Amino acid sequence: MKPNRTIAWALTAATVGLAACSTLDVGQPPALDKNASWALLPMANYTETPDAGDRVASITESILHQKGGMDLKRYPIKDEKDTFILGNNAKLQQAAMDWASQNRIQYALTGSVQEWRYKTGVDGEPAVSVTFNLVDMTTGKTVWSATGSRTGWSRSSVGSVGQTLIDQLLIPIEYPR
Repeated sequence: MKPNRTIAWALTAATVGLAACSTLDVGQPPALDKNASWALLPMANYTETPDAGDRVASITESILHQKGGMDLKRYPIKDEKDTFILGNNAKLQQAAMDWASQNRIQYALTGSVQEWRYKTGVDGEPAVSVTFNLVDMTTGKTVWSATGSRTGWSRSSVGSVGQTLIDQLLIPIEYPR
């Protein structure tokens, strides 16, 4: 092979290999009010990993703040976080939605974590799966949603794979400036 073809083939193979590591289904968000108030609500934890929902919420909050310009509040979880992993997701979710409504939040970002772990086996690759829903609190309707899964290489951390996935999922949200 000629050197240019070899490089092109290698880049194509690398791109295909990387693309096979993630799956994203991301909706197009509607036009959002730039003066709106936002809240980050708890993320349901459907994994066997304690506090996975809190981890996703923390990374999400940081990414949203970095994008800038957003009046973002976070639902104040007290001692309820342990009930979230035990299947009491609906009760906490309703309490968070009530809190957002009482605080006149216009957009509430919530979601869930389906996977946050290292796969078993020789390589122990990190695997993450996250879903987001943006709810317009004035109507109670979900106006945007995204879901994605991503795996990393054996030397990657779950946190870095999760951060990359969360950042990719949040790209379509237009942040007010």
